[in-house]
Amino acid sequence: MDKNADPTNPVLIETLDVLEEQEAPIWNSVRENLGKVNRQRPEVNISDIERIAEDGETVVVPGKVLGAGRLTKNVTVSAFDVSKGARQKIEEDGEFMFIQDLVEENPEGEGVRIVK
Repeated sequence: MDKNADPTNPVLIETLDVLEEQEAPIWNSVRENLGKVNRQRPEVNISDIERIAEDGETVVVPGKVLGAGRLTKNVTVSAFDVSKGARQKIEEDGEFMFIQDLVEENPEGEGVRIVK
């Protein structure tokens, strides 16, 4: 975790704790990014996910998903935070879930790719 980051958000603290309990290396990487100060966490637009993700893939954004762009693929997107517009676009063809839910569903992180 970033030395300058002192999370006060109880949801963030809980998410970081859940990630710390996991053994899969992918969750350590997600935790490292989420542990940064807010302005250093990744912000990813829908257009980035459209360009990077394959149809049917699961991606995790260790930060926030923003609504710029279009998503035409059936992608499962997981993030700590999501804008209202981004969530609507994701759920038109795919699925959105918060990071804690994805960890619970897939503790091994199998088939999950980080997008940042």
